[in-house]
Amino acid sequence: MIAIEEIEAARGRIAGAAVRTPLVRLEVDGPAEIWCKLETLQPVNSFKIRGAANCVRSADPALVARGLVTASAGNMAQGVAWIARELGVSATIAVPEHAPAAKLDAIARLGGKAIKVPYGDWWQALLDGRVEGVEGLFVHPVADPAVMAGNGTIGLEILEDLPDVDSVLIPFGGGGLTTGIASALRARSPRTRIYTVEPETGAAAVAARAAGGPTQIEYVPSWVDGSGSRGVLAEMWPRFAPLIDDALSVSLDQTAAAVRLLAERLRIIAEGAGALATAAAHAGLGGAGRVVAVVSGGNIDPGIFASILKGEAIA
Repeated sequence: MIAIEEIEAARGRIAGAAVRTPLVRLEVDGPAEIWCKLETLQPVNSFKIRGAANCVRSADPALVARGLVTASAGNMAQGVAWIARELGVSATIAVPEHAPAAKLDAIARLGGKAIKVPYGDWWQALLDGRVEGVEGLFVHPVADPAVMAGNGTIGLEILEDLPDVDSVLIPFGGGGLTTGIASALRARSPRTRIYTVEPETGAAAVAARAAGGPTQIEYVPSWVDGSGSRGVLAEMWPRFAPLIDDALSVSLDQTAAAVRLLAERLRIIAEGAGALATAAAHAGLGGAGRVVAVVSGGNIDPGIFASILKGEAIA
């Protein structure tokens, strides 16, 4: 759990980088009143700017001057590249070989250097907290406490805008977003139910919860590239597991339907991972009452987005 004092401090630290995003009602039929936290409206179109800004702005300036490094499927890469450009330092990012072109283009646009590596090497970088052969301050996209504190500012904003929220659904990638938001909610609104959401093609948190701890599962890469993995990082399990009420998963079809729903009803472009919580909320998995779905990012390949809007099958 991240101390609420650290999350409050992060809010001041990230000012000027991250913006306060709106909480908007999604008009749909069903037992739940669904509200969407639109992190798609951040400068890098995802929540990752919060954690990246807090981590870098609280780090030793001498380390930052050596350049920034991360391992990311794309969104943390953009957050780190954005902060690096602001500070005038380099940003080097190891990305898995299936990373979408839209995210790679965004990294380059922000001045970052992307290095494509096999998924196994990318996963090892997350485990080691370093990228082989690259010098600089490593900004861990998941397990850095400062990153999690930055993410937790989302929880503060949700409670300020909707104090009587019944449940919050959070897309699960590695657990850093969940730990941050859930820490804020548990400190300020213990009654609120908290759920993680993953694609069925790589529901590591679901498997870990069922097994009582991290376990390896079969992972099938998909267009939902920001969520799903072979397993939960061992260091993250004790952080987020006590904070959540359950771990959920949705199908790729449900996720695509949620992408269309957000586009049609809210005129919001969400990537696959960004639509997971909305998919679960719309399916009633978050229960009744006031349900918040965190729409974590909107960096989706234009071709995939167009296919989803047309109702086409996605390879």
